[in-house]
Amino acid sequence: MRCVLFVHAHPDDETLSTGGAIARYAADPSVRCVVVTCTLGEEGEVIPPALRELAPDRADQLGGYRIGELAGALAALGGPEHRFLGGVARWRDSGMGHGEGTRAVALPEVHPRALTAPGGFDLQVDQLRAIVDEVRPDVLVSYADDGGYGHPDHVRAHALTHAVADGRRVFHAVRSRSVLEAGIAGLTDVPFRMPEPDELPSVPDAVVTTRLDVSAYRSQLVAAMRAHATQVAVADTAYAMSNDVAQPYLPVEEYVLATPGEAPADDLLGGPA
Repeated sequence: MRCVLFVHAHPDDETLSTGGAIARYAADPSVRCVVVTCTLGEEGEVIPPALRELAPDRADQLGGYRIGELAGALAALGGPEHRFLGGVARWRDSGMGHGEGTRAVALPEVHPRALTAPGGFDLQVDQLRAIVDEVRPDVLVSYADDGGYGHPDHVRAHALTHAVADGRRVFHAVRSRSVLEAGIAGLTDVPFRMPEPDELPSVPDAVVTTRLDVSAYRSQLVAAMRAHATQVAVADTAYAMSNDVAQPYLPVEEYVLATPGEAPADDLLGGPA
């Protein structure tokens, strides 16, 4: 059985970055689809007013709540296998500061159990390698070296993924400028703020190697986003994070093959092993 392993920083990242691919491979009986989540997302900003007491500066119960959100999202995506890096709540969300536009920056100080706290990397590599040894993936999927938008936990997930790849193919989840701009251009009557030019992160079209048509999984993706209610506001034509910036539902997911070899055009598991 072929296997694809997705390595994500927080609950909701699996849906927002790679939900279509997860739904596709979870539905394929010939593929073992496994998702790793590195933290519980304890430092996330809470959107619904009724749930804001969960926030880290209040009751600090958000991480436990998001375990349930993640379970609902994974069920909506078809029920892939799931692991928490090092076990449930071993590593805490590092949090982030706000940079230019929607870019994230690292905080000057983090919790002692934070994913990016000093001294944790080697142990995290060992924990992720244990999962790799167990499930024996053909392909690993995570983020580009900037984490997609700069979040330090995404950057760490990228580094961990490459540290355990051991010659396997690694893909980075990205959004090309043309696909994102086309999606934004099609937005009408959204209850969120429209993005400014280049406000949402994207990459040049030329770097994209693999595109998956995920239009058939639109309803599953939306259901998974709804499951992450503390983090994602969902409307008919768009969604938004806590910054209230509208983001379109895109019909394709795009990836960059980050390791040597021939890049499959439309299947992460395609092409030579």
